[in-house]
Amino acid sequence: MWKKIVFSLLLVISAVAGFFVAKAQTIFFDTLNQVNRDYDTVLENVDLSGIKVNSDSEIVNILVIGNDYRVEKNYTAAGLTDTMIIATMDLKHNVLKTTSLMRDCYVEIPGYGYNKLNAANSFGGIELLYKTIATNFNIELDGYVEIGMKAFVDIVDAVGGIELEMTESEVSYLNTTNYIRPKKYRTVKVGKQTVNGAQALGYCRIRKNGVTTINGLRDDYGRTWRQRTVINMVFEKIKAMPKTRWIGLANKLLKNVTTDLSNEKIISYITDVISMGTTKIHQLQIPVNGYFRGAKPGEFSVGSCLVMTDGVNSTLNTASNSEALNQFVFDYNGKGNFIYGTFENKE
Repeated sequence: MWKKIVFSLLLVISAVAGFFVAKAQTIFFDTLNQVNRDYDTVLENVDLSGIKVNSDSEIVNILVIGNDYRVEKNYTAAGLTDTMIIATMDLKHNVLKTTSLMRDCYVEIPGYGYNKLNAANSFGGIELLYKTIATNFNIELDGYVEIGMKAFVDIVDAVGGIELEMTESEVSYLNTTNYIRPKKYRTVKVGKQTVNGAQALGYCRIRKNGVTTINGLRDDYGRTWRQRTVINMVFEKIKAMPKTRWIGLANKLLKNVTTDLSNEKIISYITDVISMGTTKIHQLQIPVNGYFRGAKPGEFSVGSCLVMTDGVNSTLNTASNSEALNQFVFDYNGKGNFIYGTFENKE
């Protein structure tokens, strides 16, 4: 549910850095120190022996996780990673990229057999999730950032809410389910309106097949479109805010962020983002269109899931999606549209 929030996070921090570092470095470091650190799980130290992974010294890949941790009666999904994104800073081609890994992908989880991708974290934490991504998609990661629900709600509220346009099916679903919490905010309406953080979060979580976006998208495709829309609108409001408010915004957001990255690495990445001089984000979703199918009823014990294929046969095969991901991350230069199968890097 946190689609592409990582670059909003990086851009907020970058903006803070550019405005404050020269004048008040101590304030900037105090802000970064509010991030929760997980030095027990440093991805660069994870043992990937026997797993083929690709990397490039000029390309940084950060795993961004949105985790649905809740303390609720009879709630059993805590630990399932609701959203997984690979955020790429491509210094070779001067391009920012994000790749969404659909949570229902049917993959091999080392030591646990086959299951949905979002189960890896609940089985063995961030380390096992990383090994699962490496095993199935052959990519090396440079660190991770985990973002909680409260960070999402807080940042939308901090910018004064955002304007969304909702369909009748979205409104009916949000006002009659528990997706918006607390209940008093289940008052959204058809058409354009300003929503708060709780309402925006509920909107981003919708994945029911019968609920459509204003452009006709359903299920997880509708959900990821909603997430992109919300993050883009938040970012537009951040850019319009006075720079003097950015430190306060970062302070609210970073308290609900966990990472294995040190301050030194974060500052290094911030410097690189600033030097790139771009805020455009190129996007990919795995599995890619034409290279997956839905599981047949009763085919797997995990229930409904996405089965990756080679685009010709319907049997399980992750090679094509792994190739698409690696082409996008390491080869795509941001010129023209990236479409796997017809990929051509335009100079």
